[in-house]
Amino acid sequence: MATLREVRNRIRSVENTAKITKAMELVAASKMRRAQERALAGRPYAERLNWVLADLAETIPQMDPDTLHPLLRRREVKNVGIILITPSRGLCGGLPTNLNRRTSALMLEQGVPSSLIAVGRKGRDFFRRARVQIRAEFTELGDYPEYLDVLPVARVLIDDYLAGEFDQAFIVYPYFVNTITQEPRVLQVLPVEPPAEGSTHAVDYIYEPGREEVLAELLPRYIEMQVYAAVLEGIASEQSARMVAMRNATDAAEEMIEELKLVRNKARQEQITKELLDIVGGVEGMSA
Repeated sequence: MATLREVRNRIRSVENTAKITKAMELVAASKMRRAQERALAGRPYAERLNWVLADLAETIPQMDPDTLHPLLRRREVKNVGIILITPSRGLCGGLPTNLNRRTSALMLEQGVPSSLIAVGRKGRDFFRRARVQIRAEFTELGDYPEYLDVLPVARVLIDDYLAGEFDQAFIVYPYFVNTITQEPRVLQVLPVEPPAEGSTHAVDYIYEPGREEVLAELLPRYIEMQVYAAVLEGIASEQSARMVAMRNATDAAEEMIEELKLVRNKARQEQITKELLDIVGGVEGMSA
């Protein structure tokens, strides 16, 4: 059985750990609120962009396949590119593991060579050990990236697709559902699949200089916005997962402290009993 001093040192160590995890929980909660606001604020713009693209896409079946925009053309899939968005720091529960597992499953589903554009260290480190080709890595976006900060990620994706480095591209990212739940999601970004939006069919908009020209200008912006929205969702998910993990760690530390206090009390009682026995034995020895 541990000595009384060892138990006291253990209690002090766990109390210090609980203070650290509690502080990290509060910091993560503060960052999560701001990241959540940014992620939710970006959704209406993305939805309207989808709406406009759906309206423009009505003319795609009538367009000449030879003049179709390169980002819309389908070709035989021989290589796949994946943007993987993971946290750059740890202490956020099983979120990185779930994302890495979902990406590995996607690679197996495609059944062709895959290359990775890593946004965040956790995914980069995992697939580097797995010897998966990493075409680019972005690990310094920060907690609150702006739209311009994410443009290089989308530019690498578009340039590699146009250069024929891969024939299909996906984004794997955590979708922020609520504080407790973050879903690993897969989104195909290339070739672009315009969303179906039936409500636009009843309105005949006039685009200048023309539908094809506006569509060609809109497609890169559409991909950029998808990447940016996924990054915002990833940051909100990371902070919420870290807050929950630190809260669980704090609760576990407090439970451990209570258990150690019981052990301390038992050790103290045992020590007092031994001292009393020694005193009683000494008194009896003197009286004899």
